[in-house]
Amino acid sequence: MAKPTQINQTMREYHRYLGFFLAGIMAVYSISGIIMVFRNTDFLKNVVKIEKTVEPNLKAEQLSPILKMKVNVDKEENGIIYFKGGQYNSQTGELKAEKKELPYILGKMEHLHKATTNDPLFYLNLFFGVSLFFFVISSFWMFLPGTKIFKKGIYFALGGIVLTLIMLFV
Repeated sequence: MAKPTQINQTMREYHRYLGFFLAGIMAVYSISGIIMVFRNTDFLKNVVKIEKTVEPNLKAEQLSPILKMKVNVDKEENGIIYFKGGQYNSQTGELKAEKKELPYILGKMEHLHKATTNDPLFYLNLFFGVSLFFFVISSFWMFLPGTKIFKKGIYFALGGIVLTLIMLFV
């Protein structure tokens, strides 16, 4: 069995090199996380105009996948379906809409947080989450237990947990 000092040294090395590797990933995740705070605003978004002719006589729910946006009908008059951001002429198939999107790179970065198990980014998200959890655990090997700085570290960690729980439930 390995000696405690050898385990401490090994944990510190893993923590250090994994930290260097994850620095770039964390930078991208942090920027995309900040951007996601503003997702219900128009901050950094560009207006994209869509004008195309599609199949006539479509229902509103059939327009959503074509526009890649949610279509909620406001009203329907003389064969024209009006919805937030556009209209569709069900007789001619003429579709006009506007939607707001993040620039390409920022949209891709935001997608990091939205990836599901059907997305290849799932593996990056899983790896990143497990790595961050390893950081949590391995950080307690950075200082010797019983020292003043270790005890303060425990208090700060508990403070972080308490603050997060308060913010979650308030």
